[in-house]
Amino acid sequence: MGRNRKNKEPLTAYDIAKQRVEEKKKFYKHLSTYVVMSVFFYMINYLGNVNSGSNRLWFYWPMLGWGVGLAFHYVNIFGIPGLVEEMSPEWEEKQIQAELRRLEKKGMDISRPTPKEEPPLELREIEKRKRESWDDNELV
Repeated sequence: MGRNRKNKEPLTAYDIAKQRVEEKKKFYKHLSTYVVMSVFFYMINYLGNVNSGSNRLWFYWPMLGWGVGLAFHYVNIFGIPGLVEEMSPEWEEKQIQAELRRLEKKGMDISRPTPKEEPPLELREIEKRKRESWDDNELV
């Protein structure tokens, strides 16, 4: 858990949640700026080509670099999709329930089968063979 920068007190759950929401807001602003600037760069490139008679496309280079930065920003805020949370038992149970709902909509019987009873295992004692003596040739 982190500490508040102003008074060095431990952060509460509300403070952490508020910080996460602020980070998400910043990401969405970054994404919207990226989209607007992509259109802007494309228009500059298009109008410049019309006026000069050129067919050079350059707008995708700054968008590519910016897109890499945006991707890192996304991973920093939301994590890599499918990496950690999908490995948890909670995620697995959610997916099983979702799949069961999907199968139920198709008309399949989703009741759980009763477990089959298996006969109990019998463990037998292992009898040790007793040797009276060893031959010297048998020793390593």
